[in-house]
Amino acid sequence: MDVLGDLIGRDCRSEAAALRAAAVDREYDYRRFCTSAWKVGNFLRHLGVRGGDGVAVADDPLPEAVLTLYGAALLGGVVRFDPPTAPNDDVRAVVVPESALDDYDLEPGTKPVVYGDQHPDPSVAYFERDVWSENPTMPPDVIASENPLLRTDEATYSHGEVVRAAEAVVERTGLDAGDEVGVVAAASFADPGVVAAGLVAPVVAGGTVAVGSAADSDVVVGPDGDVDPETVLGP
Repeated sequence: MDVLGDLIGRDCRSEAAALRAAAVDREYDYRRFCTSAWKVGNFLRHLGVRGGDGVAVADDPLPEAVLTLYGAALLGGVVRFDPPTAPNDDVRAVVVPESALDDYDLEPGTKPVVYGDQHPDPSVAYFERDVWSENPTMPPDVIASENPLLRTDEATYSHGEVVRAAEAVVERTGLDAGDEVGVVAAASFADPGVVAAGLVAPVVAGGTVAVGSAADSDVVVGPDGDVDPETVLGP
């Protein structure tokens, strides 16, 4: 496996649990998880996201955040989980809760996407409506291991770096298919180690990503958990 899209190909679909979000009591099996990520990718393409474009996503323990990471990755989009509030011409799309949208001063070329409630401005895309109406097929883009995937204020990480870090977590913790990896509330998606260990490693193993609650998880990602994010990826 060289890129994030390798983890959600057609042959990865099954009835095994892929994603659980305690805050909204939602669960996705691998069939629905893969298909939903493909739809997000096709939706972002319609907003103009292409390889190398930035996709800023709220640091929010909800399916929308996780699915946007995987959907953007299929296009070669570069995800950051701490959307800049000031105008930023490197960001093509911003995906945030509707209640938070007014906190952002967006460039004219940046497309706003909200989830939760629908925004009164009809020009603002609505995740729940617009994604689910998309074509459930995997985008055809060809992504290379060295292409950027994840960006923070300090560094940019490639697909290969994130996947290799996730594979190392799987090996270190003995993760197996069916195991659940919980991301504690204190662990921010803006930390690339949390993304690699909490959002990617369980999918590498064929296990379950659990966000919003780490109760009863087989492996816990967080400062005091089984995996300290600081040990997963460098700064």
